[in-house]
Amino acid sequence: KDIELSKYRYSLAEETYRNAKMCFDNGFYRDCINRSYYAVFYGVRAVLALESIDFKRHKDVVAYFNKEYVATAIFPGEMGRRLARLKMKREESDYNDFFMASAEEAKAQIEAVEYMLPLIKAYLAEHHVNIE
Repeated sequence: KDIELSKYRYSLAEETYRNAKMCFDNGFYRDCINRSYYAVFYGVRAVLALESIDFKRHKDVVAYFNKEYVATAIFPGEMGRRLARLKMKREESDYNDFFMASAEEAKAQIEAVEYMLPLIKAYLAEHHVNIE
């Protein structure tokens, strides 16, 4: 178990969430969507660090997390759905030239982070990763 790596990744998740909020507050909705996804992605990787598991590709991180943690009810199914939407919207906003990032979509992404990070933090605490 790599507790230090897990702590580091979770701290990155929280920092990235704060960036997402700053982007949202200043009307940078595209950047907010990107930062929201990455906040959760780093959180998920913090969970995987406890297993010493990692992947090069985002889709492999997400697929493994869904298979091992969501499908087994360690995390709720809602988390899998929100992670999928975060990833899809991040890809649309980053790679589709004509993607119009709305305040509503950016707010939904921030809310997804606010739903997921506390669940990840609680899981890490249960596994002796002290975040504070």
